[in-house]
Amino acid sequence: MRRLLESVVETVAAARAAEHAGAGRLELCARLVDGGVTPPPGLVTAVLERVSIPVFVMVRPRAGDFVYSEAEMADARHDVAAMRLRGAHGIVLGVLQRDGRIDVERERSLIERAQGLPVTFHRAFDAAPDLEAALDAVIAAGASRVLTSGGAARALEGAGPLAALVQRAQARITVLAGGGVRADNVHAILARTGVREVHARFEDEPSTRALADLL
Repeated sequence: MRRLLESVVETVAAARAAEHAGAGRLELCARLVDGGVTPPPGLVTAVLERVSIPVFVMVRPRAGDFVYSEAEMADARHDVAAMRLRGAHGIVLGVLQRDGRIDVERERSLIERAQGLPVTFHRAFDAAPDLEAALDAVIAAGASRVLTSGGAARALEGAGPLAALVQRAQARITVLAGGGVRADNVHAILARTGVREVHARFEDEPSTRALADLL
């Protein structure tokens, strides 16, 4: 089975270039310098009109932590529904409790707004104190995919925990490896973890093509 590269982008030009370079899916967000937040609706529409691969849209009401107020949760629920209606192929989001555990109830309330669209729990997951318990919580909330580096700064450094998560996940959820994934380390990440999908920030078309060609 061919592996898949998800490329994270924040402009129409980057989205088109990533598709041309061989990315199989896009994560679209704004303000990547801050870790990504919800992109403006006009950008979502423009990207959806200009690429043919699936586009998953980040819904994150602000930068910073992932413990949200009721007002921020209301904004997030509105944005999930709005992105679904605009034609997004999936949603990327994540909600934590103050102790770093997954907020299953609040996460589920957002996933329900997606009305069947696949939802990725983003790298807020890596802040959880127990990654295996967090994986079970993400599954219980209804997410279809989790983006993680195995709790490390980079996926290669977290290869051991990533492999354990892949084994625990089985067919219940897809584990998407992210964090420092590049052409010079992707084979080691794949071999040590068993993941079938990797996530990398789009930097330029040649580097993305070099990574995609190895999958």
